[in-house]
Amino acid sequence: MPPASPSSSPDANASEDFPGATPPAGGAPTGTAATAVLERAERAEHVEHVEAPLVLDTEPPRTLRFRDQFALWMNLGVSLIGFSTAATVLGARGSELSLAAAVTAITVGTAVGTAMLGVAAVIGARTGAPAMANLRGLFGTRLSYLPTVLNIVQCVGWGVFELLTISASAQTVAHTSGYRWLFVLLAGALTTALTIWPLGSIAVLRRFVAGAVAVAMVYFTVQLGRQGVPDPGAGNWHGFLGATDAMIAVSISFVPLAADYTRHSRTPRSAFWGSFSGYTIAQVWCYVLGLMALLQSDGDPNRIFDSFLGVWAGWLFLLVLVLRETDQSFANVYSTAMSVQNLLPKVDRRVLSGAIGVLITVLALQIDEFTDTYYGFLGLIGSVFVPLLAVLAVDYFLGAGRHGWNLSADAPSRWLMLLPWLLGFAVYQFIAPTAVAGWWTDFWTSAQEALHFTPREWTSASLFAFLVPALVTWALTPLSRRGARG
Repeated sequence: MPPASPSSSPDANASEDFPGATPPAGGAPTGTAATAVLERAERAEHVEHVEAPLVLDTEPPRTLRFRDQFALWMNLGVSLIGFSTAATVLGARGSELSLAAAVTAITVGTAVGTAMLGVAAVIGARTGAPAMANLRGLFGTRLSYLPTVLNIVQCVGWGVFELLTISASAQTVAHTSGYRWLFVLLAGALTTALTIWPLGSIAVLRRFVAGAVAVAMVYFTVQLGRQGVPDPGAGNWHGFLGATDAMIAVSISFVPLAADYTRHSRTPRSAFWGSFSGYTIAQVWCYVLGLMALLQSDGDPNRIFDSFLGVWAGWLFLLVLVLRETDQSFANVYSTAMSVQNLLPKVDRRVLSGAIGVLITVLALQIDEFTDTYYGFLGLIGSVFVPLLAVLAVDYFLGAGRHGWNLSADAPSRWLMLLPWLLGFAVYQFIAPTAVAGWWTDFWTSAQEALHFTPREWTSASLFAFLVPALVTWALTPLSRRGARG
């Protein structure tokens, strides 16, 4: 495994990661910015084309600077799903928020969730290990398989969902209801190619795609803004925290993926600020633009892209966003491969990426559409990974991680660390039961009634599900340190 030494200074050589700073020895060569980008991409791709297999214990190349991370996370923050699901924010908990309340919920929820994402990003940059391999230090190798399997399931699901979204959007741009299979195949092939050479793909995202996406976003913002935006629930803030929780869950969904990319960062500082700033700016912009388009299509999520196509040359700029959506499927497929490597550490990552890319393409060809359970799915993701991040962060920075996590294949099981994670999951579900099945919701509703608990506006499921396991993990620190040494 890569070295797991949190004692190394997180700010060492930090200045090289920001535009205009003087690169240290071994950094990017002097010359124009374009030349530096191309040379770093060539170095990255050289590493990825080495003949040695890219197994779990392969030392990750540290080629990504602040600008690379910013471009990656900015692209991940813009999503066609974000546009089409803006309605989940506007009508959270059955109450139609005012436009001001919805925008505030988007901003606050994204900032809180992305700060949590940034913490996971820092841990990946410090250890140099993939996200699920870091959980070996928290739970032990065998117990880390549980969250690993959960992450594989969610990443495969999101990967299929992204291919379906890309194909449906491509059909909209092409004004056709046919050739869905062709669009799925094309999206799947491009996704698979990106995952086999991820560092080179990130360099391309930074140099070419990020600028095109920014131009498209500016164009749609100006064009839709000129048409005016109606306020559906003027003055209504009821359900604000529900909407905020939804936005936290969207950002948190990337927490179990973050270290897969930030392990290649030059410094932890660039990993945090690149992910936090890039993702926050892009997601807030994406959802606010989605709200504008939604309100101009009479609040019908199924007609939201009609607003984009209704402006002059809208099809061209929407096509840019459709092509860019492959970075979402790329992230899910690549992180699935990295997660599988925690279970099969000797299998080449490129082989896994290719196989998983084929798998999600085949699944997408077999599935017409997902059922309308997106909001419940976000709640389920949040209830699993919000408390997991709390336990991970506290144990790494205040507990056993301060003395160095054991990330080896024989890292001992730390059963005690399951307790705060499961407790946090229960707290989340107790406050806001996930509507994934009737019996599941009935169980938690009955628990609320038995304890005479009624959720209030201030009882944020995400925040309480983070604070409770964080405090419990901190209280268990003396015992958990002894368990880690055992």
